[in-house]
Amino acid sequence: MVAATGDSDKSDLAGKLGIEPGMIVQELGWDSDVDDEVRSAIEERCGEDLLDEDAQEVVDVVLLWWRDGDGDLVDTLMDARSPMTDDGVIWVLTPKTGNDGHVEPSEIAEAAPTAGLSQTSNISLSEGWVATRLVPPKAAQRRR
Repeated sequence: MVAATGDSDKSDLAGKLGIEPGMIVQELGWDSDVDDEVRSAIEERCGEDLLDEDAQEVVDVVLLWWRDGDGDLVDTLMDARSPMTDDGVIWVLTPKTGNDGHVEPSEIAEAAPTAGLSQTSNISLSEGWVATRLVPPKAAQRRR
């Protein structure tokens, strides 16, 4: 069986995103094209189901599946920030180059500061998706 290999890959997927047991993760932008292995890995690691767009809980991580044509990224990021903890993270997951719905990295880089976020890293998450990590800037938390 290949289940053992799949399980270790799943663990690595959640680890790439910094998901820890007990974290509360909200998922935005779900559609039939999302990577279910990524979703399963996150649920397995955090020990909870992913919260949907209507959830009212405070969250540690927002998982945003984003494709070209999904609307205004700045507005979506600002909405995604509202339920986050002070040290929360937004992962923007976009289709890789050559796939339907691919988003240019510059679009995320331009939207993040407008939404009050800083881009910290990019990772290749799975065969079809890349992830961009956005966080509230540390400088904004300091007193002037």
